[in-house]
Amino acid sequence: MSTSPTHATHTNTANAAATEAAKPSNFLRQIIESDLEKGSYATRRWAGSPGDAAHHAAGQTDPAKIRTRFPPEPNGYLHIGHAKSICINFGLARDYGGVCHLRFDDTNPEKEDTEYVNSIIDAVRWLGFDWAQIGQAPGSAAPYQASDYFDFMYRAAEHLIQAGLAYVDEQTAEEMRLSRGDFGKPGVDSPFRARTPAENLARFREMRDGKHEDGSMVLRARIDMASPNINMRDPAIYRIRRATHHNTGDTWCIYPMYTFAHPIEDALEQITHSFCTLEFEDQRPFYDWLMERLSEGTTLPDGRVVGGLLASPPPHQYEFARLNLTYVITSKRKLAQLVYDHKVNGWDDPRMPTIVGLRRRGYTAQSLQLFAERIGVTKSDSWIDYSTLEGCLREDLETKAHRGMAVLNPVKLVLTNWDEVMGAGHLEPCTQPALPHAAEGTEPPPARHFTIGKEVWIEREDFEEVPPKGYKRLFPGNKVRLKGGYVIECTGCSKDASGVITEVLATVVPDTKSGTPGSDLVKVKAAITWVGVANGVNAEVRMYDRLFLDAQPDAGGKDFIESLNPNSLKVVTAIVEPSLANAVAGQQFQFERHGYFVADLLDHVQGEKPVFNLAVGLKDSWGK
Repeated sequence: MSTSPTHATHTNTANAAATEAAKPSNFLRQIIESDLEKGSYATRRWAGSPGDAAHHAAGQTDPAKIRTRFPPEPNGYLHIGHAKSICINFGLARDYGGVCHLRFDDTNPEKEDTEYVNSIIDAVRWLGFDWAQIGQAPGSAAPYQASDYFDFMYRAAEHLIQAGLAYVDEQTAEEMRLSRGDFGKPGVDSPFRARTPAENLARFREMRDGKHEDGSMVLRARIDMASPNINMRDPAIYRIRRATHHNTGDTWCIYPMYTFAHPIEDALEQITHSFCTLEFEDQRPFYDWLMERLSEGTTLPDGRVVGGLLASPPPHQYEFARLNLTYVITSKRKLAQLVYDHKVNGWDDPRMPTIVGLRRRGYTAQSLQLFAERIGVTKSDSWIDYSTLEGCLREDLETKAHRGMAVLNPVKLVLTNWDEVMGAGHLEPCTQPALPHAAEGTEPPPARHFTIGKEVWIEREDFEEVPPKGYKRLFPGNKVRLKGGYVIECTGCSKDASGVITEVLATVVPDTKSGTPGSDLVKVKAAITWVGVANGVNAEVRMYDRLFLDAQPDAGGKDFIESLNPNSLKVVTAIVEPSLANAVAGQQFQFERHGYFVADLLDHVQGEKPVFNLAVGLKDSWGK
């Protein structure tokens, strides 16, 4: 299932133009192209690693035309929305001769864990991307992490205090909430807002040294308590939090707030285009305010000029609409609830929209990339129908997934004249193409081989004692072809005492084997799939459906648990042809007539315990 990693390369203008010609335009591409044409970041320097203004000033002209970043917090498993963001950030860097940084935004020590760090690294690589710098081999650069910048963030906070742009507030959280005001009422200054820089600096250092209790005070930026944007009303930028951090241990008992840390991380890494979803749009004024304050020089009351901590030009934030996918929730908190309340079987349950779940379900990296490209990038919220995602998987697997026959609801078919016509115990070899429609320019794989004998398994739905109008499969007196085998004529069935059909009876029509001169002598209106009793293999097949019955399960404050689909998983014992039993875990197949399936990544054992998951049906039949 894995794909070979693709990493950012420094393309020339002609190659970039050729690549772009094949890509649909969107407003993010237009922004990048405008900046490249104007040379907005052409003078940037890069010292080979993140750092402040002095660090980068000693470096060379940045060989990356742009720098983007994918900055997940390692507090859970990535989902389909993150996959879109990965494809956007890494894809744009690739297409415009740039680099995309993988950065862990690990400023919240209580919720983060190395388990999530490792899963994120694996997800990005599986999707086909890498974060190596230009001139390096793929994977040779370690991901960045915000916690490595804690020293600089503290230094930046002290700079803001000394410049009179930050103060320590000792109000309670409730007092601060009330004093902030609302959309119709301006905020009220904190009683601690008028402290001198020296007083604030001393208090902040006491916070750092662990002399105050968690939650007893915060450091706030001093901006404008009357701002119409509530996010600019002296936002908190540091809080006291005694918690062991997965990277820095117990070095710190104060931690920066995300809105303070994230712009600084971008600037230290010389990011040019900081792409995020629309919920951060109201935070952009603070992002810009902080970049300006930390990039410019400031004259202190004693006449000293300080500042210029960050290199110019600073990064800029741009927002796009997040992914809203029908029949899916992407809230980490709600996904965690599904896991911890045992509504699903873990983060990698194939019904989950997590990348590990989608991968186990049978989705390919290429199908997710195609999905991200197909839905595009906009600034307006809209809902994408789940069938769009399924369609991308079908499109990708059509020329990749080997074919095979599987019977999911078996009933035995007995060819009553087989011994007379073919010989007692005879097994006739049959072949079928493994991949009828191989991708252009690829060599088709070898054909599949199996045998037909007196008894075969067929789908129970392929026989009707009294056929409905238009029914073309097996019923007494009707002929069909066993796909890849012979034409047969149905003669009836056997039943048990309760009237349940136990065997379907038919006769084989001699000299009608597929691929032989006589195969067209008898015309039939249907061909059905089957598996020989002699060499069919039992397999566990997990028939997955959508996890929710409601297209928008958590919209408008609804309880998403109430819309869980009770039939989202059905497990059947199927019978599959021998080629399927030899599948390796993660290998995708088309079970002819049924859909696309994948050998389960965890439970499938090649040749011993076949376990297959339904990835997607052959056509969209939801709600029909």
